[in-house]
Amino acid sequence: MSQLRVTKSGLVVSAVICIFIFLYLRNPTPAELEEEPVHSEVVECGFYPDELCSALFEGKGAAPQIAKFCKIPHKSEIHAHLHTPGNCSRISRGLHFITRPLSTEEGDFSLAYIITLHKELAMFVQLLKAIYVPQNVYCIHVDEKAPKKYKTPVQTLVNCFENVFISSEKMAYAGFTRLQADTNCMKDLVHSKFQWNYVINLCGQDFPIKTNREIIHYIRSKWNDKNITPEVIQPPHIKSKTSQSHLEFVPEENVYAPPNNRFKDKPPHNLTIYFGSAYYVLTRKFVEFILTDIRAKDMLQWSKDIRSPEQHYWVTLNQLKDAPGATPDAGWEGNVRAIKWKSEEGNVHDGCKGRYVQDICVYGPGDLPWLIQSSSLFANKFEPSTDPLVVTCLERRHRLPVLRQAEVPIEPHWRFQQQSHFNMRLNR
Repeated sequence: MSQLRVTKSGLVVSAVICIFIFLYLRNPTPAELEEEPVHSEVVECGFYPDELCSALFEGKGAAPQIAKFCKIPHKSEIHAHLHTPGNCSRISRGLHFITRPLSTEEGDFSLAYIITLHKELAMFVQLLKAIYVPQNVYCIHVDEKAPKKYKTPVQTLVNCFENVFISSEKMAYAGFTRLQADTNCMKDLVHSKFQWNYVINLCGQDFPIKTNREIIHYIRSKWNDKNITPEVIQPPHIKSKTSQSHLEFVPEENVYAPPNNRFKDKPPHNLTIYFGSAYYVLTRKFVEFILTDIRAKDMLQWSKDIRSPEQHYWVTLNQLKDAPGATPDAGWEGNVRAIKWKSEEGNVHDGCKGRYVQDICVYGPGDLPWLIQSSSLFANKFEPSTDPLVVTCLERRHRLPVLRQAEVPIEPHWRFQQQSHFNMRLNR
């Protein structure tokens, strides 16, 4: 009996010791709390990300610093959906794709998109679901050099939508091949069964600022049946790009080929070379013109050995008076892309809050107020792998007016979550 009492006493003592150790480990010292402020992180971030995004859009001074503190690793939801192929309904619903035309106006005015990709898989998915509606058509060009682990999930997503397809031609994302990737997609689009009114080209690091309906309104209000290719006559400091031959990269052989000397001395058909944006909004008739007109074909051939041919090709052909939808006197008009160039800091914009890469701002959270004030249709440049919060905030805000403008019943899966914690004053 006495032995049993001793055993019971020992068990009680052991239990007390274990409880003490457990409580000690669960309750860190004040010094440890300073090193790892886990609880304050939850409190400070609030309803992440909506409340923080609202503060960023409103330009609250402390918000960018809190954004650094609250930075949560990019969720693997997108990758999880795309690495489990076979259920397209689950993919489209889980990724919040719009699955019906949202208005009669939009249903009657279809857009075609050309999207060139070479990295940032999650960014591509966020871009596509932001611009996707079933009445539009999308040609996706994936860089031939992209690894299989990138191409496979892209193909998985594309296979789920009848109006989204991979370009029939394989090209690399650089130089003349970038220009040819666009013309190849144009051929595919013209021969597809889908009807469309305008084509817009994007890269995988763009994101829309305006809704599909707002883009249509912008085109119809000022550019109806006209092309948008912001340009100027070629400046002297740019002329060396087109007056001298440059080596062309051949991806199949992984070498630089000798320059093409055809039309080396001057452009074909005495064309005056213009310089401008590589991005455009073009009428279908102009696209058909580009694919058939001898001047356009010769200009494409001549462009093989010049630098940045995509900055010259579209804008030069849009100057031809007999080209469908030509706008020879438009100059730099046309709010296609919001870009913070380093050379324009202090004049056009208030500086890059992220970082400059090759003199172009890769946006940070502090750039969000400037972006939503822009009159442009799209913005560039984003890198979610560096800072996923920027695109996350933009896509969640972008969906608010998309659904507000809808003239059809809202499907539950079109919302990112059932209850939004966005400041509704931001719902323009």
